[in-house]
Amino acid sequence: MPVIKSAKKKLRQDKKREEKNAKIKKLLSDNIKKATKKPSEKTIISAVKVIDKAAKNKIIHKNKAARIKSRLSKLIPAKKTVKTATEKQSKPKKTK
Repeated sequence: MPVIKSAKKKLRQDKKREEKNAKIKKLLSDNIKKATKKPSEKTIISAVKVIDKAAKNKIIHKNKAARIKSRLSKLIPAKKTVKTATEKQSKPKKTK
């Protein structure tokens, strides 16, 4: 056990962060499993949201997040591809 006041505070902070990160990891794994078992647009969108949140908080690496999202998006049939935010905002090219 820590003796110094700052070390005690650091221990408290670490415990809080550990619980928060564990909660997000559990949510992440549950959503990914749900999306792979029943690949519908709704389940995949919810999984992608959790993946992005975990990557933003550096719980998982951004490349791992991209890899998981790519695998999940392949589960949706070609007809039902979900448009990403960048695809929605792209402007048509001007012709001369």
